[in-house]
Amino acid sequence: MNQDTLVQLAYIAASVLFIFGLKMLSSQRTAKRGNVVSAAGMLIAVIATLIGQDMQYQWIILGILIGGAVGATAALRVPMTSMPEFVALFNGFGGMASLLVGWAEYQRNLPVWAEGEAPYVTVIAIAIAALIGGLTFTGSLIAYGKLSETINSKAVLYRGQQIVNAAIVAVALICIVVFVINADNPAIAASYAPFLILVALALVLGVLATIPIGGADMPVVISLLNSYSGLAACAAGFVIMNTVLIVAGSLVGASGMILTAIMCKAMNRSLGNVLFSGFGAVVTAGGTAKQGEAKPITPEDAYYILENARSVVFVPGYGMAAAQAQHVVRELGEILEENGTEVKYAVHPVAGRMPGHMNVLLAEANVPYEQLVEMDEINPAMESVDVAIVIGANDVVNPAAREDPASSIYGMPIINVDYARTVFVLKRSLASGFAGIENDLFFKENTRMLFGDAKSSVQAVINEMKEDA
Repeated sequence: MNQDTLVQLAYIAASVLFIFGLKMLSSQRTAKRGNVVSAAGMLIAVIATLIGQDMQYQWIILGILIGGAVGATAALRVPMTSMPEFVALFNGFGGMASLLVGWAEYQRNLPVWAEGEAPYVTVIAIAIAALIGGLTFTGSLIAYGKLSETINSKAVLYRGQQIVNAAIVAVALICIVVFVINADNPAIAASYAPFLILVALALVLGVLATIPIGGADMPVVISLLNSYSGLAACAAGFVIMNTVLIVAGSLVGASGMILTAIMCKAMNRSLGNVLFSGFGAVVTAGGTAKQGEAKPITPEDAYYILENARSVVFVPGYGMAAAQAQHVVRELGEILEENGTEVKYAVHPVAGRMPGHMNVLLAEANVPYEQLVEMDEINPAMESVDVAIVIGANDVVNPAAREDPASSIYGMPIINVDYARTVFVLKRSLASGFAGIENDLFFKENTRMLFGDAKSSVQAVINEMKEDA
């Protein structure tokens, strides 16, 4: 068996591991193993790619050491609250890596193509890698800024915005055509100029395509950018004719698109509406006036209600992540279970600021997998729930989505916590959520507001329960 055969077999093994790893990631119970399996597949792919290549391995080793050190430091130091923007950066660097791979391959082949004929598959792949990779990089940087709130998270709109973006796309496509036609032109400037213009337009387009998207839609944007990074990697695989990179990029691109579709369905909106509507550009309220006043509650009063509750449903949101309250929430759940209470955790598909954000937090706190339920599973049973505890969630529990046709989130599927007999809402204030919409839930007759830091509030309830034990 020769070396090329071994490499191809290794690529097949790596691809199989990628597929199984991706499948495992669909379940919280097997997600950790899925990461290990996928990482093993990538290790095999990297080793197989390096075998027999005439390269200076000292630079490979140096890159691994630097990249590994940066990655390990970030993974250990970045708090869970910053994980969404951390993922956005990963997507961006993946896109930039694909762009640079295409650029490097183009630079390497320039002398050869100038004396012969450029292969159209490779040239087209280089152009696609440059366009999608550049767009993904700057788009992810904007997503990072919005998620970390280093820039305004609201949508940025201006007159003729879509026309400008369409014009940039049109010019970029023209540059691709000119680049492909002139890739083997002995006059290097004939192909290099349109390529450089294409790269610049891609970087600009990433910014202009992301700034109109409000912070409330960031989970969808992260999914979409993740898909873009996969497609860029797939294009880079065609550039260097690497089978496993094509497979891995295709898997990431397809899974990202599927996840994007799921996110859009969870908000009852089309992808076009998310990308072009400018949702969140202005702070809005529901279409009808709110009735009544918010009714505060103390941790002691909350304890008395919980002590007699037969069923409790926790509904987490970004506020739980910001307060790092997941561990005390799990502790409260365990105390309630010891008291004979049925405990569940209802997770909305777009809760938090990235897909699966709440699932990751609850898994980190070792919340039992069987206690996690999806929106469609909990809603039919919500009327029989004694207490629904909303911890930092806002838009995903807002009854205006169901009751107020004038609300900008009307029609969005929500967790119907207001159907529970009693609702506790843990928030610092009555401020609107990331979508900038006033929450009708705060003023419902069965809602009680437990104001303050979520972690401190839950801990205070736990203390009350322990003192009475």
